[in-house]
Amino acid sequence: MLTIENLSKTYANGVHALRGVNLSIPRGLFGLLGPNGAGKSSLMRTLATLQEADTGRVMLDDLDVLVNKKAVRRILGYLPQDFGLYPRIDAETLLDHFATLKGIDHTKERQESVESLLRMTNLWDVRKQRLGTFSGGMRQRFGIAQALLGQPELIIVDEPTTGLDPEERRRFLNLLARIGEQAVVILSTHLVADVRELCGAMAVIQKGQVLAKGKPSELVSQLEGKVWRKQVDDGDLERLSLDATLLSTHLNGGRTIARVQSEVCPSPGFSPAAPDLEDVYFSVLRTVEPAMAA
Repeated sequence: MLTIENLSKTYANGVHALRGVNLSIPRGLFGLLGPNGAGKSSLMRTLATLQEADTGRVMLDDLDVLVNKKAVRRILGYLPQDFGLYPRIDAETLLDHFATLKGIDHTKERQESVESLLRMTNLWDVRKQRLGTFSGGMRQRFGIAQALLGQPELIIVDEPTTGLDPEERRRFLNLLARIGEQAVVILSTHLVADVRELCGAMAVIQKGQVLAKGKPSELVSQLEGKVWRKQVDDGDLERLSLDATLLSTHLNGGRTIARVQSEVCPSPGFSPAAPDLEDVYFSVLRTVEPAMAA
């Protein structure tokens, strides 16, 4: 269990990146949802011991994450949003180098670990290929291979599926699902679909604050009977926002479909809609936006 208590961080330029974050994250896949700039990466970097917190406490079982940084790094796997690779080095050689840095000194053990991870990430057949020739999905799979060196107990992946094509994204998500059976895995993303498909627990963060947390299914159930849909003209959207919380719009056959949140049918022509996790996400953000702007 990873326990985060009252974690706060303000940068030198005055940006309040984290504001009293409190979370309890069990083993398995945990989704951290939020728009760009919400504080997700700041939280991930703090948990990965790459930056100091101003206040707060983080415990991984009995290990104090913010104090015992060296011990944390021995059991940490981290895949940041942007990571550099040496383009002229092949995958097997670089992963072997990373394994050495991770402290896997015994040659046979290191070779077995490298082979196992390259096979797990479906990179064994291209192990002698230079990393500069890898596709985006292959690079991400190599990134998760290095993050899994040493059988980490805490794994952090930051926006791992951004830019992947549908096939690579599916392969990567399936890999994360298998990994999540044995460790605390935090998936930081702005993509609702990734959390919906993978995570048994989640939180929504915006402007450094945790706005909602729980099981996705339970958060969705809280919107039962409160989501409505209607085909509308674009000129009607502003008026709709006065009568209900406009959650989202999308095009269907060239016409705009609006989804709104309201305790009762907001106006004639609306029909009830089954809520989903995207509705939860937008509901949380829309509800707090006026308060945060005030």
